Amino acid sequence: MPETELQHLIRLLSRLPGLGPRSGRRLALHLLKKREQVLLPLTDALRATAEKTRTCGVCGNLDTQDPCSICADPRRDAHLICVVEDVADLWALERSGAFRGLYHILGGTLSALDGISPEDLTVETLLRRCAGGGVSEVILAMNATVDGQTTAHYLASRLHEMGLKVTGLAHGVPMGGAAESSASPRR
Repeated sequence: MPETELQHLIRLLSRLPGLGPRSGRRLALHLLKKREQVLLPLTDALRATAEKTRTCGVCGNLDTQDPCSICADPRRDAHLICVVEDVADLWALERSGAFRGLYHILGGTLSALDGISPEDLTVETLLRRCAGGGVSEVILAMNATVDGQTTAHYLASRLHEMGLKVTGLAHGVPMGGAAESSASPRR
């Protein structure tokens, strides 16, 4: 028996992160109950996003223009590049409002177990951007995982060869956090 449009919708919704079949059914039901207020505007927004969103040719961000609005912003400090693993990491840093430089999205991390090498990421694009002049510091904002730290170490080595200042984000226990837990008496 062929899959109905509703079953197809539920199956597609169930594939979204954090959703399973039950959540997919609940979401489909909500969309159908709120057809005019939610479903139809959502359909239009999904179609427009699919048609207009592109990958920035400079940094790898997703935007409706190329270069993206961050790379095209003349108020950004072009001397600073923050390297992140994924678009979600860039968006998280942007929400903080703390960084006013440019970004570079690697598209993942190095992973010997998964067979991901520098050629599978945008490492060469980053190195070309830095070699083009004008960049004085590269901030490595890799996740604190084995693969993230391996990637940061590899990039730091390559960027130091170019004479660039390489820094990273702070990680670890806040100042005094470890002392507080070790100062409590054992029972």
